[in-house]
Amino acid sequence: MGLTARIRTRDGWAVSHAVVTVTDMTGTQVLRAEADAEGAVRDATPLEPGAYTVIVTAVGYAPAAASAIVTASGRAEVGTVTLARQGGAELPPPGPWTIDPAHSSVGAVAQHLGISSVHGRFTDFTGAIEIAPDDIAKSRGEAVIRAASIDTGNAMRDGHLKSPDFLDVENYPEITYRSTGLTANGPDRWTVHGELGMHGVVRPVDLDLAYLGTGPDPWGGTRAAFRATTELRREDFAMNYNQVVQAGIAAIGTTLKVELDVQAVQGEVPLQAGS
Repeated sequence: MGLTARIRTRDGWAVSHAVVTVTDMTGTQVLRAEADAEGAVRDATPLEPGAYTVIVTAVGYAPAAASAIVTASGRAEVGTVTLARQGGAELPPPGPWTIDPAHSSVGAVAQHLGISSVHGRFTDFTGAIEIAPDDIAKSRGEAVIRAASIDTGNAMRDGHLKSPDFLDVENYPEITYRSTGLTANGPDRWTVHGELGMHGVVRPVDLDLAYLGTGPDPWGGTRAAFRATTELRREDFAMNYNQVVQAGIAAIGTTLKVELDVQAVQGEVPLQAGS
């Protein structure tokens, strides 16, 4: 007897903090129950036969309503109720996530001689994300990159980039990013506001973020994928070195396009390289 229901997000994840309220045809509340950690509602309170309205609410989600018919058994089986994020914006399930460096990349592209591009990447970095359960804007993330792990495929160029002319890795071994806020731009696009620390300078930097989805991995975990981009000016981080070749053309462009492809594993997970 009683009420059974499953509360899920649009992509199938449990909403563990949902509240289910049942009212009869006069609008009188006859039952109130909370979902468990799996998003399931099981309440043994018997209900009189008849028609009822089931209202599901959860902080951060738009309310949803469903109808239920209770038979002589006194049981109402509502089935699955899907909740949409407030504003229509989806995110992974709330809680901690660990960035997996073995399946993520931190890349940068700079103009070279005004006619081509030099592609580089950092190979040593760690990071974590915390998805807030109540207010998406309170979600946060941070990352630490070892500056000396820069790799452009050319040892001489990499050595120059590590020198005081650019990253000065001896004095500034880490590049850090810490988010300070989040703004929704659509159902799966966000602007991440944060502060980037590099070469001894800390400046506000926004990331254009796309959420690519969430799903299981072959190792029994759950992964979320993101892609983010931004553009930096070298002079903003006190990297003013350049070499003018001819006709005013600089050897290296003054701006840097940063491209991040991120996989994060649900939980605070110790990760092994190559896993």
